[in-house]
Order: sequence, then C-alpha cells, then structure tokens
Amino acid sequence: MTGDVMISLKNVSKVFDSAEGSAAVHDLSMDIVRGETVVLVGPSGCGKTTTMKMINRLVEPTSGEITVNGTDVMKQDPVELRRGIGYVIQSIGLMPHRTIAQNIATVPELLKWDATKVKQRVAELSDILELDEALLGRYPNELSGGQRQRVGVARALAVDPPVMLMDEPFGAVDPIVRERLQDQFLDLQDRLKKTIVFVTHDIDEAIKMADRIAILNRGGVIEQFASPEEILRSPANDFVKQFVGVERGLKRLALLKVSQIGIEEGPVVSPEAPIRDAERAMEKFDYDWCSVVEDGELLGWVDRESLGGCLTVAEAQARPFSAYVTHDSTLREALDSIVTSRTQVAVVASGGQRYVGILSLERISKEIIS
Repeated sequence: MTGDVMISLKNVSKVFDSAEGSAAVHDLSMDIVRGETVVLVGPSGCGKTTTMKMINRLVEPTSGEITVNGTDVMKQDPVELRRGIGYVIQSIGLMPHRTIAQNIATVPELLKWDATKVKQRVAELSDILELDEALLGRYPNELSGGQRQRVGVARALAVDPPVMLMDEPFGAVDPIVRERLQDQFLDLQDRLKKTIVFVTHDIDEAIKMADRIAILNRGGVIEQFASPEEILRSPANDFVKQFVGVERGLKRLALLKVSQIGIEEGPVVSPEAPIRDAERAMEKFDYDWCSVVEDGELLGWVDRESLGGCLTVAEAQARPFSAYVTHDSTLREALDSIVTSRTQVAVVASGGQRYVGILSLERISKEIIS
C-alpha cells in the first residue's frame, strides 16, 4: 500500500526480564500509512498487544526505532506522546467517579483547554457517537456495555488525535452490540480517516475492520501483511491458511461488492408483451421464469405456470421478488438472496426498484474459487 507513512516500526524487539531472554517481539518492521486501519491478529502470545503498546510507550521497546508522524517516540515525553494518541481498550477504563461528560473531557482538561471549548467538544463527540445528551450527567455504571464502549471511543477522540490505538475494543460486549459498534466505527472512520492500529484475536473482526491485516506468529513474526482480500485469496503459507480458517471463499464474498463483478442481463419482458415473448426470454436464459420490467422499473416476476391461459404478461399479475440486492451489496448478501429465492438468482436493482440484472449461483461460485 502506497501513501504517506504515519507510523513506522523498524527492527523493533521487546524482551521482558521474566521471559528468560526470549523475545516477545523480535526484529519487527512495519509501515502504516496515514488514514488506514491496520489490524494486528494472531494466536495468544504472538506479541500483537505488546507491539501496539510500544507505539505509545506503554511498553518500552528493547531495541529498534518507532516513529509517529516522522518523530521518534523515544525522543518524546511519554505522557505528552500518549495525550496525542487516542487509546481504546476492551475494559474501557472509564473513571467510575466521573460523569460521562467528565470522562470524555479528560484529555482536553489535562491540556488546559478553555471550559467552553471542552463543553463544545463533548457535545460534538456525543452527537458523532450517538450518545444521548441525557447520558452525559450519568456515571459509567449507569450505562450499558455498548454505551460505555462508545464513551471510550469518544474519550479517545477528544483532542482529535491523528493516531488511535485500539486493543480488542469490542471484545467485552455481546455479539449483536459488537456488530453494531463495528458498523458504527467503520462509518466513523470513513468520515474521520484516522490512522488506526487495531488488535484483535478474531480473524472475522480483522477482515471486517481492516484496510490491511498483519498476521503475527509467536515472537511478533509477521507471516503476512496484506489486504483482507489478498490474504483470503492467496494465503502466504500454511500458518496463515490455518489461522484464517476453512471458509476463505465465503469470507471473501463478504468483502466483494456486486458492483465489482459482471452482472447478467437475465430474462426480461414488459407487462404489455405477448406470452410468446416471455417464453422466448425464458428459453434464451434456460429459466422457467422472467422478470417483468416497465420503463426500467422492476415490477416482479412471472413463471410458465402463472402465464397459462394468458394473452399478455400483464394478465399474469407479476409477483414481487422476496428480496433483491444493489450494487453496494456484498456477494455474501447476494448468495443469501439466491439460496432463499424461488427463482434461484439474486436480482440486482438500483434506487427505486430500477432493474439492473441478475447474479446466478454459478457466477458467484467463480469468485469463491478464483
């Protein structure tokens, strides 16, 4: 990935005294581009959290060089360094004796911001993170796990840091809330374009959240550092294959958009057309049904049985499709539409039910095996 490097680790190692000389991280080098999300993932003890903590000097590197925005972190005061880097952890770490507003305002207050500016920033972040104003005067133990996690993110963003470190930030909430937080954060990152180092043990979360994934082995050895799509398509070695799991093809479908592959025209007929035109459309594509489209608008579908005894397609009263996908849908969503559809295809439509075409199981299966 090309671009302006925001975080650079060069030949970084960390040896803990208690480890009898073995390195938790050994000779790790990595460049992280401004505005991208890099996810560190790997088995327990692979050094992913240690690597992330060395960036803000919560863990001091034994050797090597780490720079943030071109400045060596070891030449900066660690407290000042950390105040300029957002940090979100799984346990959130909110101060229980301070209100939600006070928690969000922690770093701005330490930096001696004007009280009016602090209040405006708290209000702005509450709006961005969808925290109701009524919550600001409450205390952390009065909020749900998902709400507390959003407060943690708001606090990390308080002074608008260019870099954020996130250590399994959504691991302590239930799966439904977790997915909602992930989606919300992806939307937030799409707007803010922070440089993010994100640690997780969950490869599915890594695939969803990352621009690039670094899969680490014990000792902080990078087995592969690439986009999620590339890792799923071409694992670097057996370790990566095993870590990613057996459903690589299906996981790739969640990364690919309908707009990225070719869409078939499919059998189409107008409501005014005679029955013979509908039959020809079905024969051409070897289906027993066809879409009914009027002036580009998708009305539904008819099959041979429903056309029996009719003179025109309109007499058959087209049935609406149970579901359809758009250009922005993933191929995994399209696959789900196919397996639950009577027509055994995914119909592609744009805004206002404008007909675009169809995706067949055969077409999607080519993406799984490619």
